[in-house]
Amino acid sequence: MKKQSLLLILVLFCLTGIGQVPLPVIDTVQKVIPGRKNSTQQQNKPYVILISADGYRWDYTDKYNAESLKKLRAQGVAAESMVPSYPSVTFPNHYAMVSGLYPSHSGLVNNTFYDKARNDSYSMGAKKKVADGSWYGGTPLWVLAEQQKMLAASFYWVASEAAIKDTRPTYYYVYNEKINIHNRIQAVVDWLKLPAAERPHLITFYFPQVDHAGHLNGPDAEQTAHEVHFVDSAVNELNKAVKTTGLDVNFIFVSDHGMTRVDNQNTISVPAAIDTAKFKVSGDGILVELYAKDKTAIQSTYEELTKEAKDYKVYLKTNVPAKLHYGAADDWHNRIGDILLIPEWPKVFNLNNRKTTNPGWHGYDPTVVKDMHATFYAWGPAFKKGLNISSFPNVDVYNLVSNILGLKITEKVDGTNQLANKVLIKTKK
Repeated sequence: MKKQSLLLILVLFCLTGIGQVPLPVIDTVQKVIPGRKNSTQQQNKPYVILISADGYRWDYTDKYNAESLKKLRAQGVAAESMVPSYPSVTFPNHYAMVSGLYPSHSGLVNNTFYDKARNDSYSMGAKKKVADGSWYGGTPLWVLAEQQKMLAASFYWVASEAAIKDTRPTYYYVYNEKINIHNRIQAVVDWLKLPAAERPHLITFYFPQVDHAGHLNGPDAEQTAHEVHFVDSAVNELNKAVKTTGLDVNFIFVSDHGMTRVDNQNTISVPAAIDTAKFKVSGDGILVELYAKDKTAIQSTYEELTKEAKDYKVYLKTNVPAKLHYGAADDWHNRIGDILLIPEWPKVFNLNNRKTTNPGWHGYDPTVVKDMHATFYAWGPAFKKGLNISSFPNVDVYNLVSNILGLKITEKVDGTNQLANKVLIKTKK
């Protein structure tokens, strides 16, 4: 009888939900900043949709015969590739394109990093940190637009849900992967059908699928090909849907980085010379950064690491190769480690002693590993037709978009007008 009573209590406990951990609520509601309008002058400016397919390697369109993207790039501009900033990972490079700043200059130096002044760490998986505008330097394109009385919208982009310089896009969504592609495309169409005073002239749009598949299965896998075709189809659908608005819109299709197959069977263990009592360790398989708790330990630890280094390079922040823009001279926000460990392709570190690691990775020096290179295509009324160009640095995207929209760049950036001068029919001064 006692056993039956106990069983009954347990059943009631489960049915009533007492003691259950509530599932997280996913925010899929569009956010709108009230009271904003395009100025009369800005209502006559062009429109730009900046699309990113995360991890869409420079050669995927041809490798997997993405037919729609082949046709669209032929109508405008196609680059051999776009060179990501170092480290060639997601958050720093999405932000490099919209800020015109190298990661070391924007402060978004990695997907995860430590800030000594704050005594705090940033991580792309920490939603509150991602939404905190104080972590981001520079002036993102949507902030630049809003400052100049031009409305912007974002269906996802790194930092677009943060109030940077106290400003978010007029229309935006908190990042989630629950809203299906057709509803996302419809949202863009709805934005472009708003009255001229309320219509965004800059829209960002993001796809995560190719990157997910590349990590889990490698760049040569059937699953990766499937997601390339998904993006190809979705961009085609978006392009057609936008035409129904009657607006002549400019499209820029980019990615943040590429993807490569790594040696995930023979990973590099955490070096024995690292003393966690003296250093805070941050990073992942492609870049490990050591932040000194005891400055006197830097040189001796560097020397020990250099002696035992195999399949990776060891740098002091003061001797990182200048081409990476990731050393002491470029560390504007003091967020780069005192010692850096950089594996040589195709090796990766195994920081957490995992039994397995993904076969697909990115983050390597893009001047050495071309698999890190990203994609750039553009089409629309602002662009020359049937133009092929050589590779260029991704920070130039900032100047390109600013030129098209007629926005004045208000602070020093690393981007230049070289890309805009090559690809635009008429570059605005």
